[in-house]
Order: sequence, then C-alpha cells, then structure tokens
Amino acid sequence: MNDDPEQRVRATRERLDALVGDLRRDVGHTDDPRFKALFETSAEVLIGLVKAFSDYERNNEAAWRKLSRSIWP
Repeated sequence: MNDDPEQRVRATRERLDALVGDLRRDVGHTDDPRFKALFETSAEVLIGLVKAFSDYERNNEAAWRKLSRSIWP
C-alpha cells in the first residue's frame, strides 16, 4: 500500500464501507434474531468509523481542522 496518508485513509474507508455492505447483506441470510442484531449493530458501529474517515478526508470536522493547523503551517 502507498505511504500517502490520504490514499491510506481512502482505502481504509472503502474497506470499512464494503464490510458494512457485507454485514447488511448477511443479515438477510438467517432468521436468527441474535445473529441479525449482532450484524446490524456491527454495521452501525462501522458506519460511525466510515463517517470519521470521511470527515478526515473532507477536513470538515472541527477536531481535524484544529489539529491540522497545529501540525502543518
């Protein structure tokens, strides 16, 4: 994988997003309510991570903007 942080962030976000799709798709393959709850909860947690990675990429989260100003002039 490339050492470019932006490319690594994008690649990681894409993998997380794909995993969300896999989890949601797998929910439809069983009638077990515990399995469904586990996979739906996991997808929701990962959606939060996808959002964090997207916010980082777009630099639209206050924490990322403040940190980037203190690190890079």
